[in-house]
Amino acid sequence: MFFRWDWLRPVLTAPIVPTLGPVHPDALTIDIFEDTLRAAVTGDFLPYDKDRRWGGEKAEMVLRGDVVHQPEHTLIPTLNRRGRGTLKVFAYGHRGSVVDEAAELAARLTAVHDVVNARVVRPLGPETGSPRGTRIQLKDFAAGACPDPGGPVLPVTEWPAAVQETFAPFAEAMAGDGLAFLHTRMQAGGCGPVLVAAAEDRIVGAIGPMEVSPDAMGRPQLMPQYFAVLPAVRGQGLGRLLWRAAMHWGQSHGAAYQLLQTEVDGPSDRLCQAEGLASLGFIHTTRA
Repeated sequence: MFFRWDWLRPVLTAPIVPTLGPVHPDALTIDIFEDTLRAAVTGDFLPYDKDRRWGGEKAEMVLRGDVVHQPEHTLIPTLNRRGRGTLKVFAYGHRGSVVDEAAELAARLTAVHDVVNARVVRPLGPETGSPRGTRIQLKDFAAGACPDPGGPVLPVTEWPAAVQETFAPFAEAMAGDGLAFLHTRMQAGGCGPVLVAAAEDRIVGAIGPMEVSPDAMGRPQLMPQYFAVLPAVRGQGLGRLLWRAAMHWGQSHGAAYQLLQTEVDGPSDRLCQAEGLASLGFIHTTRA
């Protein structure tokens, strides 16, 4: 094994794993970190990688030869060759200087690998109450029932054809939220159902795809979804209806939990907090 758990575990303030993102706290073991190193050699998706469902090749890999692993801090660089390239250094450590050390490593590796973008990613514990960045949230389906909220929410394929045809312009309007990409996957038949809300015979909100897959422990996880509501109809409760319909679907299909990433104090963040999700910590990302 490369990693020493007695060095790594004390600095894991939030359950974030390079190339994988958030994981369930129970899955945060030395094995999952070792798996990312093995995947860097093979270039394959790990069986429980959430990006595996999109097919193709894994774009982001750990630069295993450049990992810095010491008793009080660990720096794990990753490289993504998509576009003009992005290099990230995940900085695990309690000292404030860990960010500066990560930035120095990122600057050096950016030059070595000839990429344009460099980031330092620092996980922070839930006690920090980070005023910015991304919050990691946990929905535990064993905590209570998730009833069907009703309302104008159905899988897109269950709406009349005329309503289904409005998904394309909706997806294009919400391309910044990933809906255009989701639409391409839907057209290719490569994803699970998508739940949509309609008003006046046109789609105005969507959440999906709805899929359950085993995590690193073999527990069924409701996979992350794209989620968007047209700005013109926000404030009418449609986002909450879509969210609750998705949670009902997940619980009905045997999911044990779901992990979400929300922009701190953004609409989805406030919704998840109001719905009682547990905050597992934050991800603070800065340019290197």
